[in-house]
Amino acid sequence: MDELLTPIMDEESPRLLQTISEHGGYAYVGMAAQAAADIRAAEAARDLAWEQLHSGPWHSVLPVWRDAYSMACLHGAKYHYRNGEFKEALRVLDMGVLMGGPVLRKDLDSAIETLSLKAREGENERFGEREANRLVSEEFNTAKALQVLPNRSLSCKLVVKRSALSLEGFLSEYFLSGSPVIITDCMAHWPARTNWNDLDYLKRVAGDRTVPVEVGKNYLCQDWKQELIPFSQFLERIQSNGSSASVPTYLAQHQLFDQINELRNDICIPDYCFVGGGELRSLNAWFGPAGTVTPLHHDPHHNILAQVVGKKYIRLYPASLSEELYPYSETMLCNSSQVDLDNIDETKFPKVRDLEFFDCILDEGEMLYIPPKWWHYVRSLSISFSVSFWWSDGGSSTAYS
Repeated sequence: MDELLTPIMDEESPRLLQTISEHGGYAYVGMAAQAAADIRAAEAARDLAWEQLHSGPWHSVLPVWRDAYSMACLHGAKYHYRNGEFKEALRVLDMGVLMGGPVLRKDLDSAIETLSLKAREGENERFGEREANRLVSEEFNTAKALQVLPNRSLSCKLVVKRSALSLEGFLSEYFLSGSPVIITDCMAHWPARTNWNDLDYLKRVAGDRTVPVEVGKNYLCQDWKQELIPFSQFLERIQSNGSSASVPTYLAQHQLFDQINELRNDICIPDYCFVGGGELRSLNAWFGPAGTVTPLHHDPHHNILAQVVGKKYIRLYPASLSEELYPYSETMLCNSSQVDLDNIDETKFPKVRDLEFFDCILDEGEMLYIPPKWWHYVRSLSISFSVSFWWSDGGSSTAYS
C-alpha cells in the first residue's frame, strides 16, 4: 500500500512542535513524536489538541493549537490509509479541515483528494447509465405552501424579477440604490442545476464527508444545537423530515465548497459579485428540508442568494426600518430581530404590524440580490439547496442608507 504524502507536515513539524512546546504543550509533543508509528499516540495527540481548542472562546485559542490538531489528524489519517480504512481516514481529515489551522491545509486537501479517488474507484462505471434519483420532484402545491407563511405574505410589494439583466443595469438600477432584485436566467449552465437534485450524485461525491449541521427550529431557540455528521446521514435526515417526530436538520452558512471541491466545481461565481470594485467575502451552502427557517436578521455585505434546488419564501425589510424591527441588544445577536414573524407578539412589538416589506418565492434557477443591512427572513418550502455569495462593495454603494 502506498503512503499518503504530507510534504508540508514533514517540513514544518520541527518548527510547529517547538512552538507548541513553548506554549506548554509538552504532553502533545511527546505523543506527536510517536504518532507516525502508533495510532494510539496519534489519537492521544488529537485529544490533547481538541481540549485546547475548547478551552475558551474560539477567538482566544492560540493558532498553533489549530495547527497541532491538523497535524494529529494527518498522522491518524496516514495510519488508516495504510490499513485500507479509507472512510475513517476521510472522516479524520475532514475534522482537520473543519477545526484545524492554515499551515497544513494543503496537505489535508491533497490527502482528501487522494482518498476520495480511492473511495470511489469503480463507482463511475456503476453510476454511468441510470435514471436520476431525484431529491426534489417537480410537483409543488403552492396553496399548501402559502398556508405556512407569515401573515400578509405576498400581499405587499413583490421583489422585481429581471431577465437578461446586464451588469450596467444591475449597477445603476439596483446595486447603487440598494434595491433587491430577482435575476431569472443566470444559472442554466451550472452543473449543480442537475447534479444537486440527484441523490446518487450527492452520495457519491460527498456521502462519506463530515459536515457541521444545525439541529432544531433555528439558532434563536433554546433547543437548538450543532452536530458533526456524515453527509450521507444528513441526506437521510432531510428525506425523512416529513415525520412528525423529526427535528429539522439544516446545513446552514457552511463553507462547504472550500471543503468539497466536486461541489465547488458545480457552480460559478456570478459576474454581479464583482460589481462595485469589491471582492468576494464568503461562499456558503444552505441545504435542508421543507420548513427550515432563518429568522429575521441582516448581514453586513452584498448578498446574492442562488436557488439551485427547491423553493424558498423570502421577506425583506429595508435597513431604514431597523428600529421598528426590535433588534437584540446583545452584541452576538445585534443583527437579529426579536420579532418571530411566524408568531408575532403585537403587544410586545407593536411597530411591526403595519410595516411595508418586499417578499417573493424564489424558484429553482433564480438568484435574489439582497443589499447590505437589509433585514431578511427565509423559509424553505421544499427540500432546498442554495448558495449565498457575499461580497464587499469597495466603498462605492449607498445601500446602507
